[in-house]
Amino acid sequence: MLILAAIVLYFIPSGWLHRVKIPEDVLTVHFIDVGQGDCTLVTAGGETMLIDTGEYTEFTKVCSYLESHGIKRLDRIIATHPHSDHMGAMPEILDRFKVGEVLMPPVPAELVPASWWFTAFLEKDDEKNIKLTETYPGMIFDIGDAQCCITAPQRVYADAGLNNCSVCVRINHGASSFLICGDAEREEELDMAASGKVSGITVLRTGHHGSSSSSCEEFLREVSPEIAVISCGAGNAYGHPSDQVIERIRKYTGRIFRTDLNGTIVFTSDGRELSAETERGAA
Repeated sequence: MLILAAIVLYFIPSGWLHRVKIPEDVLTVHFIDVGQGDCTLVTAGGETMLIDTGEYTEFTKVCSYLESHGIKRLDRIIATHPHSDHMGAMPEILDRFKVGEVLMPPVPAELVPASWWFTAFLEKDDEKNIKLTETYPGMIFDIGDAQCCITAPQRVYADAGLNNCSVCVRINHGASSFLICGDAEREEELDMAASGKVSGITVLRTGHHGSSSSSCEEFLREVSPEIAVISCGAGNAYGHPSDQVIERIRKYTGRIFRTDLNGTIVFTSDGRELSAETERGAA
């Protein structure tokens, strides 16, 4: 497990988002501020992966962010689950970038949305002839020299809604590890905890924007995060993140980053040390 003393935190002033091409000799994980939604960029060894895209209204920001970092191709996109705050901008992303593969969870037919943005996503995927792959627990693939493992869903939660269909992925890079949890709630978290695949995580991107239905005690005990990241919108109508969740997380770490407070958050790992840059303030 990475020693906290090795984690260097930086505050980078406005304008830092408009950097040139990302170095290829490190792993970078960008928790992009898309308001009340999720969007994470992962790069390593010249390869790229996007996890979720945020709402449709955020596509201009996401596209500009990717382009400003010299990204023209996304080797993989993980669409954690078909809710608009995670997949709404997907049609635009597929239209504007070359995409190698889209990974999605198994979703019960009765839960597949009839929303215009999901239909547009399927049509654009077909038009561009992009490979669409259903995930399974234990699925492993690499991004550069980082190894990614799908940790959830462990099963189909037909009665638990789309949140518990969320694809969750662990990313290992030397001494650093990340766990990105979509909107996973207690049911899915308990299965992950029981799997033994999510112990000792350096950076946990909490499920469901810090909702009280996620980040349950049993899950946090297994994960034992050194750092937590919560993706949520400033002044959102849901009251995210929940005070209960913050209290539970603080039993394990006082380093909590939030996109509503810190803006976009970028972690860089060389396999030994981990650094963090924030758009605003620091955890």
